[in-house]
Amino acid sequence: MVTFAWPWLLVALAAIPLVVLWYRRLLRTRATRRAELAALGLAGPTPGRRATVPAALLLGAFALLVLALARPEIGVPLPRREGTVVLAFDVSSSMTATDLSPTRMDVAKAAARTVVDRQPPTVRVGVVAFGTSGLVTQLPTADRASVLAAIDRLQPGGGTALGSGLQTSLSAITGKTVLLDAPGTSTGVEAQGPDLGYHGSAAVVLFSDGENTAEPDPVEVADLASSAGVRVYPVGIGSPRGAVIEVDGFQLATALDEPTLRTIAEHTDGRYVAAADTAALAGVADAIDLEWTVETQRIEVTGLLAATAGLLVLVGVGLSLLWFGRVL
Repeated sequence: MVTFAWPWLLVALAAIPLVVLWYRRLLRTRATRRAELAALGLAGPTPGRRATVPAALLLGAFALLVLALARPEIGVPLPRREGTVVLAFDVSSSMTATDLSPTRMDVAKAAARTVVDRQPPTVRVGVVAFGTSGLVTQLPTADRASVLAAIDRLQPGGGTALGSGLQTSLSAITGKTVLLDAPGTSTGVEAQGPDLGYHGSAAVVLFSDGENTAEPDPVEVADLASSAGVRVYPVGIGSPRGAVIEVDGFQLATALDEPTLRTIAEHTDGRYVAAADTAALAGVADAIDLEWTVETQRIEVTGLLAATAGLLVLVGVGLSLLWFGRVL
């Protein structure tokens, strides 16, 4: 649909019928004069119907110029990727391990920055930190500086509750609180999938070593995410051989639990990526499968109409000079 920024200028189109009447009168005057000259034996060849061609081109140019001055806009459907990506960080004490250099947390932050940098402007990015519980440290936003600042502020400490991290990420995506059952019940997550709606253009990138130490069950939360159309892309931070860390004076062994992270990815149609695999880590951002949508944008076509009008003027004047030796 065509709209105009200055539609009042279209009133000038009312001059077209007047111009047509004037030109027809001009043709009749010329025909009368030609008949008078023919009686004297001085008349040249009759121009015929082609006499109206230059005039029609110039009249069309005038109409296009009026339309151009009214600043027309047309709706153009443009495809784009849009959605929400939540970066969920395991900030448990095990992320201080040095089996990845310099530490697991530093590697996770570097990978997250790559994901942020490669997202198109139409994608909102949020940050969730989880240890023994989950916390939204940055709501999904298009402000990349705020997202990067939230990543830089993350500090490790405490246990690991993968399920809480996923649950908090879902809350950030849907804008609804994903409720947890009371302790001691048979399941860790209430069946909220149908109430969460469908968010097929949302994803969670889960940076963790996969060692879960608290309820709820992360696989059950992954099923909940799947029912809401949210894909989870776990990034394994650590190595299977593991490392030893010191917490409150105690030495604890920690290793990458890939099976748990792979299961989460499988239950949500996501993809598991190992941070130790440099090539795979570089493709984390490309692994995020967001939906393509079509958005209609208004584009002003004043320049196009003005250029077309100018071309018609040149052609009309050129033909008139070539055929009749005059502009009109």
